Amino acid sequence: MKQYVVDAFTDKVFSGNPAAVCVLDKPLSDELMQKITTENNLSETAFALKDGDGYKLRWFTPGGEIDLCGHATLATAYTIFRFYDKEAQSLSFSTLSGILTVKRNGKLLEMDFPAYKLAPTAVTDEIVDALGVRPAAAFMGRDLLCVMESECDVRTAAPDQEKLLKLDGLLVHLTAKGQDFDCVSRSFAPKCGVAEDPVCGSGHCHIVPYWAETLKKDSLTAYQASRRGGVLHCRIDGERIVLAGEAALFAESEIHVGE
Repeated sequence: MKQYVVDAFTDKVFSGNPAAVCVLDKPLSDELMQKITTENNLSETAFALKDGDGYKLRWFTPGGEIDLCGHATLATAYTIFRFYDKEAQSLSFSTLSGILTVKRNGKLLEMDFPAYKLAPTAVTDEIVDALGVRPAAAFMGRDLLCVMESECDVRTAAPDQEKLLKLDGLLVHLTAKGQDFDCVSRSFAPKCGVAEDPVCGSGHCHIVPYWAETLKKDSLTAYQASRRGGVLHCRIDGERIVLAGEAALFAESEIHVGE
């Protein structure tokens, strides 16, 4: 079975968010996909299987399957465009979040994703204790979104991973208005077995709606301020979000496993 490791939301290796991509010629059991993911020990491993004119796509974290993943979708599209459907200009993926499309746009790959609806939520003592700093505001979608007072608060935060596990939401995102970008963020996912996600596409399905409304802008350039870092070009399109970025191939390999 072919597997590729691709750094997403970057134009060079050793930055952005690495995802493993397995391009299948037959379905695999959930158990085997989880074992492969655990063996890879990356935040996500994507499994793509040709299905008619498109692909079925599933994402697994070390903690289990997830319903939406931006960087692994970008990595999968990059892999298929480069090695499998070299003449294609767009790809369609059937996923737990519905049909997702990815289009070429020069060096960028543009992904059409759903936006999460955000509901204001209280900044509790538990949130402050877990983050080690008090957010200015908090919102709940699939994940907990914490709006910080400054970019410095985002960059220097050192959340307590055990205490994050007790907060509502699947992931926890910290975000603030940026100095060189429209917004900056960091994403933490201990419930998925990932301490910090280097660049989180699905997180920006929470982050972008907030900043688009706050800044009164339909198009944003976002920076994920993790140790690896990554840039996302974002656009609001009704109840959908276009997330665009580049990708770089790190490794191409053969997995020797059987059912």
